[in-house]
Amino acid sequence: MSDHPSLNLLETTLAAAKQDQRTLDEQRQSTTLLVDGMSFFDSIRHNDDRGSVTEIYDPRWGWHADPLVFSYMFTIRPGVVKGWGLHKLHEDRYFVISGEMELVLYDPRPESSTYGKVSKVYLSGNHPRLVNIPKFVWHADRNIGTSDLVAINFPTIQYDHANPDKYRLPIDTDLIPHDFGSAKGW
Repeated sequence: MSDHPSLNLLETTLAAAKQDQRTLDEQRQSTTLLVDGMSFFDSIRHNDDRGSVTEIYDPRWGWHADPLVFSYMFTIRPGVVKGWGLHKLHEDRYFVISGEMELVLYDPRPESSTYGKVSKVYLSGNHPRLVNIPKFVWHADRNIGTSDLVAINFPTIQYDHANPDKYRLPIDTDLIPHDFGSAKGW
């Protein structure tokens, strides 16, 4: 270390610092780990002087093999988490209309290449796109914005009110290695 006080402070703080990890590859694509079987489809918002039009889902895109059979809208209040949830029979397919979502996934599938991994992806009404959540993957939806999050889900099967395909864990479970801090929800 140097005898100059400002160099000591610089060296001390740099020695304690952690360098940021790479977030984009050579093609400027995100290096975020996606759960095995998960994919995105980017939509396009068409703007003009009257407003905008955004295509949300079209089977002709060939994005997902399962047909559109059911849809519903959901909201999440700011700072709230919905989750942990898992489905055995179907995939969720989300499209965020407005707001900002942190989608946290945990893969417990032993045969998966992402077994035991946590993945976080961010969805926003400002970047219209579809994302699917594979069967048997725990997921939690967190509103990280300042207004209500509004999203549409296009699950791959119709909801069965008599026998819901929904399994839950509390958001503070020790079974999933992720901490939502002081966020509230269930």
